[in-house]
Amino acid sequence: MNASQLTYADIQAIVSEDFAIMDKQVFGSLNSKVQLVMSVSKHVIDAGGKRMRPLITLLTARMLNDVQSEQAMQLAAITEMLHTATLVHDDVIDASGLRRGKPTANATWDNPTAVLVGDYLIARSFNLLVGFNNLPLLKLFSDGTCDIAEGEVLQLQHQHNPKTVEADYLQIIDGKTSRLFMMATKGAALLQGRDELLDDLGAFAYHFGNAFQMIDDVLDFSGNAAVMGKNLGDDLAEGKPTLPIIKTLDLLENTDPAAYDKLRIAVQTGKVDDVQVLIKLVQSSGALDYCKARALEETQKAQQALNNLPNNRYRQGLRLLTELASARLV
Repeated sequence: MNASQLTYADIQAIVSEDFAIMDKQVFGSLNSKVQLVMSVSKHVIDAGGKRMRPLITLLTARMLNDVQSEQAMQLAAITEMLHTATLVHDDVIDASGLRRGKPTANATWDNPTAVLVGDYLIARSFNLLVGFNNLPLLKLFSDGTCDIAEGEVLQLQHQHNPKTVEADYLQIIDGKTSRLFMMATKGAALLQGRDELLDDLGAFAYHFGNAFQMIDDVLDFSGNAAVMGKNLGDDLAEGKPTLPIIKTLDLLENTDPAAYDKLRIAVQTGKVDDVQVLIKLVQSSGALDYCKARALEETQKAQQALNNLPNNRYRQGLRLLTELASARLV
């Protein structure tokens, strides 16, 4: 099956039984005595998403040992719980009213409620992690969660800064995107004591996470708004220092000072009265071609890391995930 025919459901089907059990555990693992915590948690978890991070955990666990593992399914559910917490906090920071076409927790209740329930989801995740009695696993997730928080703060620090460079961007997405992918893969290996595979699993997840975020950022200027669930140019309006914006400013600074100033002012102020004009600036600058090439480079590095891992249908599932992500650029 080539990438153009591939669907996410095809990859999910490789571990369909594990995935179905894990999906129920995501909400079933919550046990708060506070009804509001349960209501808000159910709201954000039911809003769903593709559950890509837990899928990566399940594929990795099966790749290393093809048996159904209660621990692997539990870890996958914890990974999704942590991801959900970061989304709840992101929605508050961005003042988002919708996510995937559904009202956010902060819009349905209020910001304090959303923040505190996000905090609960993180705390409950670590409460469950302690149950594995696996110190390396706990360290992986505690270090990784710090990195995620730092990535978000770093993005905030560079918000509305037109002087942000690609190295800053890579540091941001390492925290906010790639780090949880790395926790998803390396955690599955630590459960099985397969420390010798940690470097290759980490490299796969790091480069795939980078590619995934770069592709998302390209689509903010060239994708289908209805499919993406957000308006084109949203990142620009929020002053987020994404690679397409960084590269466009870099290309325009010496070739078209007037266009550079227009985009620079929009980034600094967040005032995008005619967003279509700015989107066309990005599209015509050549920046998106550069970003697509960088995303494909990261994808190839992820695939190269996979070549060092056990060769079976689960490894093929991880490779298909990289191909499916890259196919969004076509």
